[in-house]
Amino acid sequence: MINEVKTTRNILKHSFDDLIKYTEVDVVIAGAGPSGMIASKYLADNKVKTLLIEKKLSIGGGIWGGGMMFPYILVQKDRRIYEILKDFGIKYRSEKDGLVISSIETASKLCAGAVNAGAKIFNGIAVEDVMIRKNRICGVVINWAAVEVAGLHVDPLTLSSKFVVDATGHPSEVSNVVVRKVGRLKTPSGKIEGEKSMWLEKSENLVVKNTKEAFPGLYVCGMAANAVFGAPRMGPIFGGMFLSGKKVADKILNKM
Repeated sequence: MINEVKTTRNILKHSFDDLIKYTEVDVVIAGAGPSGMIASKYLADNKVKTLLIEKKLSIGGGIWGGGMMFPYILVQKDRRIYEILKDFGIKYRSEKDGLVISSIETASKLCAGAVNAGAKIFNGIAVEDVMIRKNRICGVVINWAAVEVAGLHVDPLTLSSKFVVDATGHPSEVSNVVVRKVGRLKTPSGKIEGEKSMWLEKSENLVVKNTKEAFPGLYVCGMAANAVFGAPRMGPIFGGMFLSGKKVADKILNKM
């Protein structure tokens, strides 16, 4: 017979089982936007123990809002993008200028694809620091996002990993932590170069080019990659984001 206490016990039991199981993983991805979710699926497809951490309650990053809250986004007509859409079961409408896809369907199916592949998602949790040993990132320091919002002084916990991916979008939060704590990234200035004004033609290619290792053990993808390496921002076009997520997964798989 179900009652309130039994319900609470079951929720706590499975939550703590997951937390304990995922204290040591192969890859931690910070940020459950499109590039982070795509990377997590392809990593998990290859039996890589993957944990996706999202500070908000909802996943999807900037997808949900489409273009100025109109629920559609655009991706390019590119063989690699067709393959990603097929892998996630995302429907599209072909127009002269690209493929139009539903922002709501896309966010939902990216999440389902990642989870079905075996990736684990923790939401409502923020990455506030990183673990560094011998000049290499080897884990993340986490706390409840609500603690951060409330400004409470609560000591965090740690999770170890072989690789960390900064997929936190415009703020590039993990990379900023590394700059503050270590002082130098693999960028021209050693700092966060900062994103430039919107320029779709350039940014869509540069987000893929900039998807790479920013510090030993730390990779950047999606808008975080352009923010860290100083490229223009994108608008409601997501082909580069999709390819960035696939690329960072491939790079980590090659390293492993």
